[in-house]
Amino acid sequence: MPAPHRPRTRGTGKAAQLALVAVVAAGALAAGVFVALERTRLDPPGANAVSALTSARYRDLHGRERTLQEWQGKIRVVNFWATWCPPCRQEIPGLIKIQEKHAPSGVQVVGIAVDQVDNVQPYAAEIGIPYPILIAGIEALDIARALGNKAGALPFTVVLDRNGNVVKSHLGLMTEADLDAVLAPLLG
Repeated sequence: MPAPHRPRTRGTGKAAQLALVAVVAAGALAAGVFVALERTRLDPPGANAVSALTSARYRDLHGRERTLQEWQGKIRVVNFWATWCPPCRQEIPGLIKIQEKHAPSGVQVVGIAVDQVDNVQPYAAEIGIPYPILIAGIEALDIARALGNKAGALPFTVVLDRNGNVVKSHLGLMTEADLDAVLAPLLG
């Protein structure tokens, strides 16, 4: 006797296909997120990275040569940025507030602009950046990479404690609240 014929329910095949497509798409999305995170993952700084950061010589907006050693003994918030970088520009008001709020407690924000002085000077004046801005060439991204920023992207922020140890490095926009949370245990 032949096996009984079971009529196919209309749409069951399509529903299964859609479910399969959804599972494959979710897997591809997860893989994409993993790859993106892996590309921007921050590695711990190399042994000489902090020394390279603090001893690098840059010109400020007035043409004076400066290094981060100038602020040794302070908590330094070092922000790599550029005027052409929208997230960089977005985080600067928070950096200004951090400088104003925590300067009396020994915090020093320093901006390292991977940019041209002709672009940075008018922008800094327009928004009233109160902290030192140092002008760097593309070589500053090599220092940022040594500090863990494998992508060499901006903005990139490094927080050094009073002894010059890296306590936080962050790729991407960092809010005032994010920085306050990092600074709170260092200020006590």
